[in-house]
Amino acid sequence: MLLNFPNILTCCNLICGCMATGAAFHGHFEWAFAMIIGGAVFDFFDGMAARALGISGPIGKELDSLADVVTFGVAPSAMVFQLFGYVQYPDALQPLAPYLPYAAFIMAAFSALRLAKFNLDTRQTTSFIGLPTPANALFWSSLIVGQLSFLASPRFNAVFLFLFMLMFSFLLIAEIPLFSLKFKTLDWQENRVKYIFLAGCVVLLLLLRDASAISLCILWYIALSLVAWKLK
Repeated sequence: MLLNFPNILTCCNLICGCMATGAAFHGHFEWAFAMIIGGAVFDFFDGMAARALGISGPIGKELDSLADVVTFGVAPSAMVFQLFGYVQYPDALQPLAPYLPYAAFIMAAFSALRLAKFNLDTRQTTSFIGLPTPANALFWSSLIVGQLSFLASPRFNAVFLFLFMLMFSFLLIAEIPLFSLKFKTLDWQENRVKYIFLAGCVVLLLLLRDASAISLCILWYIALSLVAWKLK
C-alpha cells in the first residue's frame, strides 16, 4: 500500500478531473472549479510523495500525464464549452452558434501535446517551457466562476472567447520560459522573481477577494516570466 501511495494520489487527481468535467457539462462551474483545485493539490503531493518514498517508475509517470490531461485539459475545456452557451454571438456568427462550442476542445488537445512535450523535454527540470497545464486550468476555471456575469454580457462575445482560447492554447506549447515556484533555498538573489510574484499574488487576492483573483495571478505569472526572460 505504501509503495502505491503516490499512484493513489494521482488517481485521486484523475477522479477530481472526471468530477470537474461532469460538473462543467451540467453548468456547475463552482463545483468544477473546486474539483480542479483539488486535482492540483493531489498533483502537487503525488510527486512529493514519490520523491519522499524514493519511488519512481514508468507507470507513475504515464498515470500522472493521463490524470493531468483529464483534470487540466478536458475539464477546463468542458467549462469553456459550456461558457460558449452563455456568451453573446454577433449576427454574422449566429449560424455557427450550435457548433462553435466544440472548438473549446482544441485546448484539451494542446494540453495533451504540452504534457507529452514536457515528459520528453530535458530543459524543464528547473523551469517550464510554455504555460503549465495546471496554470491554464486554474486561469479558465477561476475566470469563469469569478467573471461569468461579465463574460455573458454584451461587452464580451464569442469571438473574443474563441481568440482568447486559441491564445492560451498556443501558450501551452510556446517556446517561452516560465519560472518554477520550487525553492531550493530561501536566498533573495536566487529567488527574487518568485518572491515578487508571491507578493503580487497576495496583493491581488486581498484586493479582489473572489475567484477571478486567481486568473489575474496567472496573468501576473506569465507577464513576470516574460519580463524576467527579456531581462536575462
